[in-house]
Amino acid sequence: MPRTFAFLRAINVGGHTVTMARLTGLFEELGLERVETFLASGNVVFDGAKSGETGLRKRIEGHLAKALGFEAATFLRSDRELAALVEGCPFSPAEVAGARALNVAFLQEPLGAAAEARLQGLRTELDAFRTAGREVWWLCQAKQSESTFSNAVFEKVLGVKATFRGISTLQRLAARYLEA
Repeated sequence: MPRTFAFLRAINVGGHTVTMARLTGLFEELGLERVETFLASGNVVFDGAKSGETGLRKRIEGHLAKALGFEAATFLRSDRELAALVEGCPFSPAEVAGARALNVAFLQEPLGAAAEARLQGLRTELDAFRTAGREVWWLCQAKQSESTFSNAVFEKVLGVKATFRGISTLQRLAARYLEA
């Protein structure tokens, strides 16, 4: 059966501590099946959704806000979308090899032209960005802590919510949950 991947913002950061057992239970309360968490950073995997993505996302976000007392923006991807993402890095192998970090931002919708221009305005000697559908790829030439870029900067400048994951986490998710 196809799997759905939920990438949650604000889980186990900024004082919002949630055990993975509790997070699993909250998803099960929504009637989702074969729920598993991956790492302790807001990655939840469950059997493919039987309803539309937008409705399911809103149900998850509403349920989490009520149960946890804070907003946890939710970004859903199908197993096919995750597989395409892991295989579709828009940076060349040489660019990736020379970098210290490669991260992917999950968005609800693709960026419009104005937001894309603002994103590219954040480019520095350390930071480069590429967009692909509902994802933004961030390639950092130094340690992320040495960069002026962050999720907070991204959301403030672009006016959209996002959550970032390292490519290694996404590759590990794909290796564990996607059929070869």
